[in-house]
Amino acid sequence: MSQLNSSHRVVVYPGTFDPITRGHEDVIRRALSLFDEVVVAVANNEPKQPCFSQTERVDLACQVLAGLPGVRVQPFEGLLVNFVRSVGSRMVLRGLRAVSDFEYEFQLAGMNRCLYPEMETVFLTPAEQYMFVSASMVREIARLHGDVSPFVHPLVARQLAERFAQQD
Repeated sequence: MSQLNSSHRVVVYPGTFDPITRGHEDVIRRALSLFDEVVVAVANNEPKQPCFSQTERVDLACQVLAGLPGVRVQPFEGLLVNFVRSVGSRMVLRGLRAVSDFEYEFQLAGMNRCLYPEMETVFLTPAEQYMFVSASMVREIARLHGDVSPFVHPLVARQLAERFAQQD
């Protein structure tokens, strides 16, 4: 196991980010006030049948988050605990939008702690205006050619419009 630098606090924010939303951005900004570095870990989650490939999701996240110092975007596969170790961290960040998210996230945090006892999970909530925003809702609105601009970066809105225009 790599030596962990306790003076440089790194947190891993894992997710599918299909697509990255304003809610994700808000949670990342909040985390930057608590940690020196946020590693946005873009999961290769094929069973979810993502709208964008992992490479596309990494590229979108890199572009959307480019102006935030202390943010690194990386793809990952496999067990989260192994990825967290590989970047020299013991901290995982999870966003909670609603009470319904908590039960699943609580179970996941407990399982991860069994696999990596030194690991801690930190939960943050997005700002009120993003509490209801989910990537799946954004995808559905875009699929139906609705306006997703309040919920995602303009670049993401364009990519979604192009993706769903191709499917018509």
